[in-house]
Amino acid sequence: MSFQILLNVFLAVIWMFLKNEFNGSTFIIGYVLGLGIMFVFRHFFTERFYLNRVKAVIQLTLIFARELILSNVSVLKVVLKPKLDMRPGIFAFETVLTKDWEITILSNLITLTPGTLVVEVSEDNRILYIHAMDIADKEEAVDSIKNTFEKAIMEVSK
Repeated sequence: MSFQILLNVFLAVIWMFLKNEFNGSTFIIGYVLGLGIMFVFRHFFTERFYLNRVKAVIQLTLIFARELILSNVSVLKVVLKPKLDMRPGIFAFETVLTKDWEITILSNLITLTPGTLVVEVSEDNRILYIHAMDIADKEEAVDSIKNTFEKAIMEVSK
């Protein structure tokens, strides 16, 4: 991915030299033209086109923002109830992620979401032990994490 970004910047600088104009707008035009050239020749790269990964990172950020807002609302509902009928608990979440940075990002996203906290990661990095403030259904919580954070992280790391 870094090679593709550097190549795109290099094409933008070449465009600036060809136009003999050294300003930001010429660089941006060259960058966009370089994107087009790289998109046409994307099959010659060993990695996937880098804008796909940028799109996946943006989607992961939006998913986290949505989950952050929804979990804040649910925690607020629990806290504002006159009678606390929470069901806190710890459950095991088996992940398919293998790289250390993927597991770290998943753990941080879960911990940053209000009402949940990653307590421990197993020795083989396959199971995350998660404490939830209010867990009605363990399978629902596991499916929620699998279908949001884990799926989005796999898209970024492809």
